[in-house]
Amino acid sequence: MPTTRRSFIAGASLTGGLGALPFSALGAAVAAPAAEPDFGPKIGQALLSRNENPYGPAPSALRAIAETSKMGCYYADRGLMRLTAMIAERHGVTPAQVVVGAGSTEILCAIALAWGREGAILCPDLFWDTTVIYGERQGITSIRVPLTADMNVDLPAMAAKAPDGVALIQLCNPNNPTGVLIEPAALRSFAAQVTPHATLLVDEAYNELTDRPEDNAMVDLVRSGKDVIVCRTFSKIYGMAGLRVGYAITSEANAKRIQSHLMSFGGNLAGLAAAIASYDDTPFLTQSRAAVMEGRAMILDAVAKAGLTALPSQTNFVFVKVPDADALRDAMGQRGISIRGTYGEWKGYSRVSTGRMEDVSRYAAALPELTQKLWG
Repeated sequence: MPTTRRSFIAGASLTGGLGALPFSALGAAVAAPAAEPDFGPKIGQALLSRNENPYGPAPSALRAIAETSKMGCYYADRGLMRLTAMIAERHGVTPAQVVVGAGSTEILCAIALAWGREGAILCPDLFWDTTVIYGERQGITSIRVPLTADMNVDLPAMAAKAPDGVALIQLCNPNNPTGVLIEPAALRSFAAQVTPHATLLVDEAYNELTDRPEDNAMVDLVRSGKDVIVCRTFSKIYGMAGLRVGYAITSEANAKRIQSHLMSFGGNLAGLAAAIASYDDTPFLTQSRAAVMEGRAMILDAVAKAGLTALPSQTNFVFVKVPDADALRDAMGQRGISIRGTYGEWKGYSRVSTGRMEDVSRYAAALPELTQKLWG
């Protein structure tokens, strides 16, 4: 029987010390705060701006957090080793080829510093560039290549610049904020062209949400000895953005280079316990992915009803073509719906994330009305 939102929410429950609670009742496990909560959406807010997955963490992860929290006075060395070994086994590499960090952001920032001090970072002009910006603040140089007219990453143009003093080439696949996937054959061909000149970093934060995760992954290039780094995160399909666990898979030499620039000990006890418990939680992952896909379909349906178009998304967000992204963000905000505004010079695209179904429904109901109100 196909997974539906109803079966997803009804089937996912907690056991053990936290009692038997469905996902939809997790918030009721503690007393409602008198003021705005310290974490998560504000009261009455539909939070659809940050690519979070509110269907996680998994019940298995929550049990693990509850059971291990009393050990929070200790460092998490053995847990870090266990998660590293689990990741290595799944991907057919050695533990020495895996780097776990406090979210993939920490690892990406470490890579920006380690490689950026040896040469330039080559990247698209529109992608999740927070870590490149971090490197730029530390004095590194980036070379940004415009997207194609249809908002795809311009691989030929990037390949042409790879020999020009470039140490690292960074991509996000699928790309954020566009949601567009670089086809795996094209990306593998690109890797063959550029890795003789520079290290290729592929941020696969959204890989598990694509139509064919295994085909779209580039870990096989690492196994074959290419100078490639693949980064993943527990923030998206696992719904653990606030627990901060991410990892990289690469050569042993690259892994040592990354680790020399990390600031943390590889994560925190709660995040590592949750990651270990849910890493192989196939029922949860299937249900989580189905919920995200349902929300994405609702958004795309609303886009069509509003007479708008959107880029093809392989993620938990949609890049909608609009006359003015900031105007739509402000209008949605007046209704308690949080979406993203303009990215850089791309005023004509509005990014909206999937989220709780009731929140996506609010966006879907408002979009046609606000589109008519704002632009006729």
